[in-house]
Amino acid sequence: MSTLVTGVAELVTQDASLGTLTDAALVVDAGRVAWVGPASRAPDADERVDVGGRAVVPGFVDSHTHLVFAGDRSAEFAARMRGERYDGGGIASTVAATRAAGEEELRVRLQGLVTEMRRQGTTTVEVKSGYGLTTADEVRALRLAREVTPETTFLGAHVVPPELAGRREEYLALVTGDMLAACAPHARWVDVFCEPSSAHAFDAEESRAVLQAGRAAGLGLRVHANQLGHGPGVRLAVELGAASADHCTYLSAADVDALAGSATVATLLPGVEFSTRSPYPDARRLLDAGVVVALATDCNPGTSFTSSMPLCIALAVREMAMTPSEALWAATAGGARALRRDDVGHLGVGARADLVVLDAPSHLHLAYRPGVPLATPLLGP
Repeated sequence: MSTLVTGVAELVTQDASLGTLTDAALVVDAGRVAWVGPASRAPDADERVDVGGRAVVPGFVDSHTHLVFAGDRSAEFAARMRGERYDGGGIASTVAATRAAGEEELRVRLQGLVTEMRRQGTTTVEVKSGYGLTTADEVRALRLAREVTPETTFLGAHVVPPELAGRREEYLALVTGDMLAACAPHARWVDVFCEPSSAHAFDAEESRAVLQAGRAAGLGLRVHANQLGHGPGVRLAVELGAASADHCTYLSAADVDALAGSATVATLLPGVEFSTRSPYPDARRLLDAGVVVALATDCNPGTSFTSSMPLCIALAVREMAMTPSEALWAATAGGARALRRDDVGHLGVGARADLVVLDAPSHLHLAYRPGVPLATPLLGP
């Protein structure tokens, strides 16, 4: 059954050939966009939905989250607000809570967070493992993640678990061996926390080993890179052809040049900087250099417990010198690029009909009215 969506004051297609249309309409058929254009030229359809002069944008694509977890780290957040520095060590408390949790407890929280995201306009989400750090717990996390999204990421190389803190080589062998073999059937991607400045994460050669093993197992590559300080993560991501280098908080000129000359997306996570009092990434520098930029929430219990892509858009505009249009592109088409998807993040003909209606006449209100629940899915899954 086809549906004509009309009464659209502003339609942001994120399609290069269509751009942004005013007084627009589109037709959806079988879950896909079948026609886009001026409302005055709209074809007939089986049914009609009038959005009453509001804006319509593509569903947000949240390409970096950690949603399978148990426990609470609000006390850690409060400590950071008092001035304590984040170094990755708090992940261990989430690992302990997640290991102790029952499967249904994890499922209920995961589904609750995805529902929360959906209500705010997110229609595509990536979900990582990384809070189990045993073979059984990582497989469990990925099985659960697969229940809500095809975009699942094996992150056994999140940190070295406390029980193996003095035996890093042993844990790396597990991550690149038996754990990877068990997890790969449930994952599309492999990721690694490449952060030599943290005693808990992985250096360049350890990260390279994880990524190469993941690629050999048929997984695409993603990298947590340059979050806590300058380091090798971004250039390693580019060298190995990773789809995305995520965080990108501390970048050298060489890092920016490497990203600009590659297909690797720089995924920025401003909720982290908001929640850790860290410097925000320099999005303007990346965009001016021609780097493809995405925005994502990094929703997790420790450093960015927000599920709101509109909040990330507002932070990107206010704190990272992005224009409202650039921030929306990064939260939709940019996220799709980071997941190497061409069916989401835009509303061109043939795209998935992931329509989000804003309770506003223009996409500018996403940053203009921060904290106001403007975005609501209209059609789509």
